[in-house]
Amino acid sequence: MTLTNDFYPCSSLPEGPLLEPLLIAVAEMKLLCFEGTQRFLFESMQLPVDKCVHQHLLGLYNQRPCYVVDIGVLSRIPNDAQWREVRSLLGHVDDFHFNLAGRATQIIQWDRDHRFCGCCGSPTTLTDGDRSRFCHNCNQLFYPRISPCAIVVITRGEHCLLASNAAWEGKFYSALAGFVEPGETVELALQREVMEEVGIEVDNLRYFGSQPWPFPGQLMLGFHATYKGGDIEVDGKEIAEADWWHYDNLPPCPNPRTLSGKLIQHFVDSCREKKVNNAI
Repeated sequence: MTLTNDFYPCSSLPEGPLLEPLLIAVAEMKLLCFEGTQRFLFESMQLPVDKCVHQHLLGLYNQRPCYVVDIGVLSRIPNDAQWREVRSLLGHVDDFHFNLAGRATQIIQWDRDHRFCGCCGSPTTLTDGDRSRFCHNCNQLFYPRISPCAIVVITRGEHCLLASNAAWEGKFYSALAGFVEPGETVELALQREVMEEVGIEVDNLRYFGSQPWPFPGQLMLGFHATYKGGDIEVDGKEIAEADWWHYDNLPPCPNPRTLSGKLIQHFVDSCREKKVNNAI
């Protein structure tokens, strides 16, 4: 598994000489960035902080070891740097760097959450050559947790179903999404979630792609689906509004760098292409 051709994720270094490492500093789940930019990769001599609580190898970035360092608490930093949340990078950095930032913060969160065993309360230690923490008292292993979440754009001819979360007050619309429950396939999870949230049936589920979503540790699995039957009836809890929207008259939608935005844009592009082909 690789993030790009220039990054190889790993938890231990290969043998042989290596170039100067790169560091990503995290404190209270915020990244240290140069002010006015989204650059968060530092060389060791550039890191403008005095302490490091823990560090973890993320992988090889252009054949240079890349570590995330846990500063512990927000520290005073020079005027040309700032602490930024990962979400603030969305749409301002490419997918690779956004995923790398998410990988860094998720590993720090995992390390903080599992320094003590959840079964017996004993301290845990890092495992050599593996991304896990181990309890020597009861032999439990703790790996970083990823929660699968399915997201779907439902289509009905030239219209798609978009919904507004109750917290958005109708100002923003997106695809429907929900977590995969134990014992469910992703397809069953989508069918259940759509029925629970808007009361309709879907068919012809087609996988589109995935996106790491580090808020705090989801993996978004994107699908398109076709309307099968039923009338829209929102649950009134999570979903406040939902409606069918024509591809050339959509409401305010997610950033096109998000998986939801990509799903919607793919639907729009498909409709426009079909219209052009029908006109030829």
